[in-house]
Parts: sequence; C-alpha cells; structure tokens
Amino acid sequence: MSEILEMKGISKSFGVPVLKNVDFGLEEGEITALVGGNGAGKSTLMKIMTGVYTKDSGSIHINGNECKIDNIQDAKNNGIAMIFQEFSLVPTMTISENIFLGEEIMHGKRRDVAAMHERAIELLARLGLDVNPDETISDLSVGMCQMVEIAKALSKEARILVFDEPTASLSESEINHLFNVMKKLKKNGISMVYISHRMNEILEISDVVTVLRDGEIVMHEKAKELSLYDIIYAIMGRSNSGFNWQEREYDSSNTLLQVDHLAINRKINDISFNLKSGEIIGFAGLMGSGRTEILETLFGIRKKLGGKITISGEETEIFSSVDAVREGLALIPEDRREQGLVGIHSVKENAILPGIDNYKKKRFLIDEKKANKVVESNIKEMKIVVDDKDKQINLLSGGNQQKVVIAKWMNTNPRIMMLDEPTSGIDIGAKTEIIQLMKSFADEGNGVIFVSSELSELMSVCDQIYVLHNGMITKKYNRKEIDNEEMLQHAIQKAI
Repeated sequence: MSEILEMKGISKSFGVPVLKNVDFGLEEGEITALVGGNGAGKSTLMKIMTGVYTKDSGSIHINGNECKIDNIQDAKNNGIAMIFQEFSLVPTMTISENIFLGEEIMHGKRRDVAAMHERAIELLARLGLDVNPDETISDLSVGMCQMVEIAKALSKEARILVFDEPTASLSESEINHLFNVMKKLKKNGISMVYISHRMNEILEISDVVTVLRDGEIVMHEKAKELSLYDIIYAIMGRSNSGFNWQEREYDSSNTLLQVDHLAINRKINDISFNLKSGEIIGFAGLMGSGRTEILETLFGIRKKLGGKITISGEETEIFSSVDAVREGLALIPEDRREQGLVGIHSVKENAILPGIDNYKKKRFLIDEKKANKVVESNIKEMKIVVDDKDKQINLLSGGNQQKVVIAKWMNTNPRIMMLDEPTSGIDIGAKTEIIQLMKSFADEGNGVIFVSSELSELMSVCDQIYVLHNGMITKKYNRKEIDNEEMLQHAIQKAI
C-alpha cells in the first residue's frame, strides 16, 4: 500500500496549544482509528484535514504532493469528506436530491433528474443497497441516512472518508451493515479515519490505531498487535482499574425495589426482577428489547398497564416523574442532549433544575448562595471540567455534560439510580469516572439499574445481569457465573 495522505508537523492553538507538531498519515485502502480523550485534539486534527479549521503550522500532502486546504471546498477538491454524527441531509428532500444537492447534474440549463436518479442507484448499489432514490429522507432509518451521507461523499469522488462516532445511534444490525460497507470501500482503495469511543468496535474494524493525548500522538500501531488495555493505557496515560470487576458485598436481605409482572404494552407484558440495597443490576440486550421502556415506566414517563411496583417494602403507583422522584428514583436518559439537559442554560441552572423548589428563598427567587454551594460541590466531587458554573452547558464536552446530568439527579438525594446508556459517546476517562460514581453510590446502600450496549461495561460494574429479548427477560446471571464477554454475547444471540 502507498501513503495517500500525510500531515506533517501540524500545530494549532486557540489561545492554548491544542495540537503540537502532530504527524498523521493514511495508507491507501486503510482504516485508521483515531482515538483519545475529550480535548485530546482529535476533532481539531480532522477539522484541519477537512478544511473547517486552518492549521497554524505544518503541511498536508495528498499522494506525495503538498496541497493547500484552507476551506471545505479545498478538502472536497482533494477527495476528502467527513461523515458527521449529526447528518447534513434535508429531511423533506429525496435521497437523490440530497446526494446531488448543490452539485446537480445538468442538461443544458435544466437539472437532469433522470441522470441523477440513475447515478444515485449506482452509488447506493456500491454500498450494497437496493433502495428507491425517490424515497424521502424523513422516511428513512438512522442507519439508512448514514448510507446516504456516504453515497453523497462518493458522488464527489472522495478517496478519504472521516467517520465521526458513526455508530452512536445505530442498532446492532445497522452497525454490522456499516462495517460491511466500510470493508467493501476499503477493498476499492478508499481510506478511512474512524473516530469512536467504543473500544471493541475500534479493534474490530480498524487496521491501525492512532492515539492522541494532550495534542500529541502517543500511539500509532497495527490494531492486530494491540489489546483493549493497551489502547486504554495510551489514552489515559495510566492503567484503568475502573473497568476491573471485583465482587462486591451488599445487603441481600434488604430489597429496595421489587417489580412483579410489569406490563407496559402488548410486547412487554411480564417483567419481574428485584434490586437489593447496595446492588448494581444490568440490563443487556439489543435495541428494541425493552430495556429503555422498563426504565421509563418506573420513572413515570410511560403508563404501567399492569403488574406491581414495590419500593422499600411498600407497593406504590408511579403516574409521573414527580411521583418517581418523590419515591427516591432518578433516571439518566439515553439522549442527554434532548432529554437530560436544557442546552441554552448554564451548568448551574441544569444542576439545580429537578430540585429547584429546594433553592427558593422566596416565592420566585433562588437562594443563590445555597445553589452556588451545591453546584460548586458537584463540580469538585464529580470532576466536571468547566471554568465557570455559569457557562452554557452546550459548550462542555460530552463526558462533562453527562456528569452534570448525573449531578442534577444526585442533588435530589435518590435511593435508586437508573442509567440508560450513560457512557454513550464519551471518552474512556469519563466512562471510568462515571462507573466509579455508580459503584460509590451503591456502596452507600443505594441501588443502581444500568443499561448498556457495551457488554464490557456491564461486566465491569454489575452484580447481576438480566438478558432481555423482545420484551422478555430470557436469562439472569450472577456476575460470578460469567467467565467472559463471549458468554454474555452468546446468551443475547441465543435469545434472538
């Protein structure tokens, strides 16, 4: 293979250095995973490659020739495209119209609709898709929208693709399809940069792993020569004991939560489990298995159709999230941006929101001194990286946003914490800190229900793991019974 891209001595500063003399390269037909903690410089490096930012110093070479990339059009002209986590598609337009948006095929002064339709079919076929290009984007799944973004890049003859957290919103089958597409593109000589916080995916799909830490390259090795812990060590600069499971002691005689024959809808109609004082239980299963619906019903977001919920020995009815909070429950939702935070508000405003009545000095006034004390304590204890508690929450990294979501519910003094994919889209350092927070919370005699698609996380933190499929609990494991991740994966696959 020959080197298609070489970035030499790239430096970039925004008042403080973000990239420090970085060398980064891509071979033709190679998938390179670019990983690192939040603030390591990954996004900045890729934005320089794709023309969003300009470098302060250094050079960029394509096929051995130095080139100038000062804007997005320069990157396109050099065959570079980025598939962002948030798509740039127009929902009301068709697949074909989106693929050629701004670069329509013309016949004289008119758009050649037939030619674009045929070309779109060819591009989609390259991705293994047999889909009508006249379908509207709003009718497509998230995974299909991603395929349209890739087809759009290929229509511009892109030879280098950058994927930014591409699996964050995909189902298991959509992830498998994406990886098959990436392997097909690789065979056709297309080079790819894969950015993800999901360690297992990195080892599965990449040829090379490049790790950035504090703006410098600290690892560039072939993936087959690395273990998960090699990568984690390079990212963090230390070993990651937070992911090592240790048997925990908890009060098995004290039941915090008992759920009997819970019915939510026609599919999820007979769920039973219990949660002991000091225990952490996990729900494993594919998307759509019923994990999220169970948590939302316990929190009063969904209506319970039948069954019984008992908290600390007393049967209770939960009709709303207000009832749930009153009963000592808290829910960290799957989508922190849409469901967990008010993006235009500050860190402080978000942190005190669920228990705002506790901070009222008069009818409409907040006791600022009391609120400030609580939020400053949150920032210190949860290691939230922010220079000002009044900073807008949208400006924080994903990991720090998630810590604020957890902090705001911790401030309600819950007995039972329910977390739905709490480490999605955040770096390994923040993941470790959140897992440690859960363990510390449970060690105080509280209970935790943990939903995650990453089996390694379930295995690192849970005392009991329930496998769900199609709205039913198909298996329950004591963590001591699980020898390896493959055993848990097999139980999930067997249930399908």
